Amino acid sequence: MDLKELTTFRTVIQEGTFSRAADKLHYAQSTVTNQIQRLEKELGIQLFKRGWDAELTAAGKIYAAEVDHLIAHWQYVRDQAQQLQQEERGVLRIGMIESTCTTLLPVVMQRFSQHKPGIQCELTIGNTDALAQLLRDGRIELAICGEPPVIDLLHFEPLYEERIVFIVHEQHPLAQKDSLTPDDVQQYSLTVGGRSCLYHLQLEKELARFKLQPFTHTISQLSAVPLLATATGSIGVVLNSTPLNEQMVQLAFPLAEPLLRIGMLVSREQSYLPLSRRLLMDIVRKEAGERLGE
Repeated sequence: MDLKELTTFRTVIQEGTFSRAADKLHYAQSTVTNQIQRLEKELGIQLFKRGWDAELTAAGKIYAAEVDHLIAHWQYVRDQAQQLQQEERGVLRIGMIESTCTTLLPVVMQRFSQHKPGIQCELTIGNTDALAQLLRDGRIELAICGEPPVIDLLHFEPLYEERIVFIVHEQHPLAQKDSLTPDDVQQYSLTVGGRSCLYHLQLEKELARFKLQPFTHTISQLSAVPLLATATGSIGVVLNSTPLNEQMVQLAFPLAEPLLRIGMLVSREQSYLPLSRRLLMDIVRKEAGERLGE
């Protein structure tokens, strides 16, 4: 049986005769008769008594009571198939903080593309605050970032932690030291990411404990901090995943909370997650788990 046969059966019941059912469905009457006969043959029962009026048999009445559920099931299966087909192509909009571009992004996108070659990915690089707002506005569907201070309609799933680290060029006067003191930080300027970056905000809280207000250069591109710190003779502050060349030296500094949680941020308002997004999230979880195991 198929959806057409079930729909024809229900229409015959509603219209009362085969001819009126044929008119409503825009079929020839012989088509309606053939569909009902095929349905009866497949079921092994007679649905209608033979005659001008479409009078149900006892078995037909029992089957008629279930026809709406059967049609609804067929339509659900058809809709699911169409939805699955649509999810094999389309656009997935993802936001990421810069530090994930060299750690998670390459492997995640490679594996995702192998499974969903028809899905185009639009990647937006930004800080956590900007990505959270893009999610609220519906301009991206998933963000891999830090945990925003205000969650409201968003859900954050932590994956791993990044560490705030201090760096100087090997020719810097502080390069021979094992660790920095508050006086060192006060004496030399800092170069850090943009002021809306979570790690910048966390760093400001940490420095406030020491009552420090060092002169600070900011740059929105985290990967450019080492270059700017070298050029200005300042102390750079980055995350431990930031690529560093061999001329940069890491120095310890007594931060109370040096760690920053990184995870996936999604909207709470969407109850159904498309398969493509669920797949991407699973891949991110797996890669983040392997990263923790390193």
